[in-house]
Amino acid sequence: MVTEEAVYEQLKDVLDPEIQIDVVNLGMIYGVKIEQEKVTVRMTLTTMGCPAMEELQGDVVRKIKELGVPEVEIDLTFDPPWNKDMMSDEAKTVMRYLF
Repeated sequence: MVTEEAVYEQLKDVLDPEIQIDVVNLGMIYGVKIEQEKVTVRMTLTTMGCPAMEELQGDVVRKIKELGVPEVEIDLTFDPPWNKDMMSDEAKTVMRYLF
């Protein structure tokens, strides 16, 4: 059985294509629910209409399936809306140097 910790570790390999910081450290993952052979990821995007939406969602599904999970569902939400305060300290440090 896959663990929540293993899912989060996998998701650290999913990078936002525009800024190359992972979705976990960006604070875009709001939760993970594991039910037998299905994992549901509640996530957001940095903006509504994000041009990388399909790429990010596809990468999330692919990385979780690498753990042997047969079914992955994305629960996309904008409540609460993403903001920079949701980022880890590590991501905030990187962002200061990028922008």
